[in-house]
Amino acid sequence: MTPPSSAYDAPMRRAFELAGRGTSLGRNPQVGCVLLRSDSSVAAEGWHRGSGTPHAEVDALARLRPDETRGLTAVVSLEPCDHTGLTGPCSEALIEAGVSRVVYAVADPGEASSGGAERLRRAGVEVLGGVLAEEGEEAIRPWLVATRSRRPFVTLKWASSLDGRSAAADGSSQWITGTAARQHVHERRAAHDAILVGTGTVLADDPSLTARGDAGELLHEQPLPVVLGRRRVPEGAALRRHPRPLVETGSRDVAGVLSDLFDRGVRRLFVEGGPTVASEFVRLGLVDDYLLYLAPTLIGGPRAALGDLGVETIGEQIRLTTTRITPLGDDLVIVARAQHRSTP
Repeated sequence: MTPPSSAYDAPMRRAFELAGRGTSLGRNPQVGCVLLRSDSSVAAEGWHRGSGTPHAEVDALARLRPDETRGLTAVVSLEPCDHTGLTGPCSEALIEAGVSRVVYAVADPGEASSGGAERLRRAGVEVLGGVLAEEGEEAIRPWLVATRSRRPFVTLKWASSLDGRSAAADGSSQWITGTAARQHVHERRAAHDAILVGTGTVLADDPSLTARGDAGELLHEQPLPVVLGRRRVPEGAALRRHPRPLVETGSRDVAGVLSDLFDRGVRRLFVEGGPTVASEFVRLGLVDDYLLYLAPTLIGGPRAALGDLGVETIGEQIRLTTTRITPLGDDLVIVARAQHRSTP
């Protein structure tokens, strides 16, 4: 008799927790797996550590002897893949191990990797999908958005005063926010595959776009620097000393650039450009998360954080859903998601 899906809630949440131990960077999703015996006790656990390493199901199976895997239930945060890349298909590994049931949260949307559930069923394995699907979707939301849309998940960041200004009238902007907020930016840079600015920002500010620690040291993870626009980056620019090779797009075609970055393996993109670049991403509806640093200061003047968004009337405003507000010293960091343009 098949247990109700709710019987797998606890081990599925454990699978989500295990998935979070793996890297969120690169082409592959974070996945966790819990192997259960017939009495619901845990036989083994595993998670995926990054490209080229064993997937979560294989990692968990490897902790057991071959005679211990037959008849187990595999609880996995993502549908087992049915694809041979740097590693073999997890569907095949589970079948060969004699697993009798597979429970997963989210269907794999990958063009090449999907289909594991159907292959398992054809082999006689009982499959139950959609367990805690909403929680599973949230756990790997950036990867799912990127995979489904064939472009990187975009986080747009800016810092502004309470009156929405990103710089003073003379263009100076260092520093609107305090040290805690600025260090938080470095940590968020390190959590993305790439960071993008426009040529205007490069020429005006000469940014390094590196991710650094409190003492100014380079963090282990560094985002790939990307410059949007047709103008060349000067030979002596700080970006040319970035620890990763500079990507000069030579283009203003945002959608085309995103497609190219996806093909390069970029799944998370941090957009830190000025108002022109930021406004273009917003106007095109290509922002998935907004990361706003708000300082308790007033500047006034013309230097708004965003420019024209194509909003002509209040009914066309672009509404966001706030998901988190965190104090950082005297500043606030606000994380929000796009909803949709309201209608009059």
